[in-house]
Order: sequence, then structure tokens, then C-alpha cells
Amino acid sequence: MTEFAEGELVEVCLKEDGYFGSFFEAKVLSKLHDGTFYEVEYKNLITEGENPQPLIETISADDIRPMPPTLPQPSTFSLHEKVDAFDLDAWWYGEIYGYDGETYYVHFPTTKHLCEYPLQSLRKHLEFVDGEWVPSAMSTRRR
Repeated sequence: MTEFAEGELVEVCLKEDGYFGSFFEAKVLSKLHDGTFYEVEYKNLITEGENPQPLIETISADDIRPMPPTLPQPSTFSLHEKVDAFDLDAWWYGEIYGYDGETYYVHFPTTKHLCEYPLQSLRKHLEFVDGEWVPSAMSTRRR
């Protein structure tokens, strides 16, 4: 299991209905319960009410991964290429279903939706396997 330090930027996988397959950016505030849980503060999620604050939650270590490396933005994506699309304050795992100029149609296997995105809202999909980031084609694990 990967250990995370206080202040480290991470991605949190939400497994709730409607959010499965999404990764939200967060910062580790503290390690709890011998490292099996962490308290994190989300970058883009806020509390409800009159004075909204960044949302803070206790998350299982199994649902946290390091931030993926920053790769150069591709000038294009291919049909069926695995990508992450930034939408609703999170990165969502999907596959290129089609494209028209700089508009890409992404199919999301976890929600069965097909949505369109500009090139700048997409990134190459990587898997975090055995403590390393690898291209999804090299991964032996599936979501």
C-alpha cells in the first residue's frame, strides 16, 4: 500500500453511485488509523451552507492514489484510446468513441454515457499498478 505524506497532492477515487470511475484532486491533511485512512481536503469540492469551505473527508487508503505524472498534451487522440476527461470537477475514465475536428466523443464504461469534450479537457489515461504509473495498455488490472 502506498503511503502519503501530509500536504501531498493526491487523487481520490469515489465509489458512490454516479461517481464510480471519477478521480477528485485533493491534499492529504493527515494520516489516521495506522495509515489505513487519511483525512483529505478536496481541491474543487466545497461544503454546503452559507459559508462554503473546501470539503474535508476521511478516506480509505485504498481509494487514494498519487497524482499522475504531467504528460505533454497530445495534439490528437485515436479511436478507442483510453483517456481521462475533466468534467464536474473530476477526472473521469473513458474511451474515445469518435471525433470531429477538435471535438472528441468519449464513452464512459462506468456510466454508459457518451459526451463530447474539447481536446484541452482530455488527458492520456494511466493506471497506477504496483506503485508505478503505466500506460493503460500495459496494465493487467481493469477498472
